Amino acid sequence: MGGYAKTALLMAAMTALFMGLGALIGGSQGAMIALAVAAGMNLIGYWNADKAVLSMAGARAVDERSAPDFVRLVHELADGAGMPRPKVYVIETDQPNAFATGRNPENAAVAATTGLLRAMSREEIAAVMAHELAHIRNRDTLIMTITATMAGAISMLANFALFFGGSDRDRPGGAIGAILMMILAPLAAALVQMAISRSREYEADRVGAQICGHPLWLASALQRIEALAQRIDNPAAERNPAVAHMFIINPLHAHARDKLFSTHPSTANRVAALEAMAGAASPAAARSSIPRVARRRGPWA
Repeated sequence: MGGYAKTALLMAAMTALFMGLGALIGGSQGAMIALAVAAGMNLIGYWNADKAVLSMAGARAVDERSAPDFVRLVHELADGAGMPRPKVYVIETDQPNAFATGRNPENAAVAATTGLLRAMSREEIAAVMAHELAHIRNRDTLIMTITATMAGAISMLANFALFFGGSDRDRPGGAIGAILMMILAPLAAALVQMAISRSREYEADRVGAQICGHPLWLASALQRIEALAQRIDNPAAERNPAVAHMFIINPLHAHARDKLFSTHPSTANRVAALEAMAGAASPAAARSSIPRVARRRGPWA
């Protein structure tokens, strides 16, 4: 299923879950109040999320004077994709990783860790930043804000059911039904939210490969980042696990987490999709392994 179609289907499922929960509670008025409150909270977060995320990650702004090669590379990719040039940030940590943030392409930022800029080749860095530009072009921040609004509204409705409707025997399922609803509805919403996040990663891989022009560069980068991220801490991300879904590879490894709630698809599956994409573009590329491009260290940060 296409990335956009799958996202639309999952968002429809989230909406159906919300509406069904509202109906079980017994009134549209309470459902609309919960949705309005959750939407207001997420709207505030939407307008300020980029600043908050960059601050939590410890990112510092760079320009063509402080990081000329890196900033020019991002600008070249954005220009080639016909996109506004995002603000560029660097995060001081040895773990290779990167993310994008911002409410729209005109107000966006990309950030890369110093570990990424030191460990990756120029080709791999270009592919990673192309992936982040794809998130900006696809307006994934908006999509995830909408799903967060729905998930938050569902959690609020479940709390209403616990405190205001849990003992009402006239409601479907009675008290037991209300308790089950309180537990299962937020769980289902979280699962759908994580599934949407994973689908957006696949789509950003596809569009990012188109922006940089070389799917195998991104495949190589994903494999190397995952291998290094598994043994190198990202202290800022560990302190703020809520932002982990923004990174190209899950930065968390110090604490075990259930893969059912993973915000990132399997790296092996992402690499396989990129290899298939390269093979479709060039039969010769399909028969070749991921290139071991030379590691060229430059004055990136």
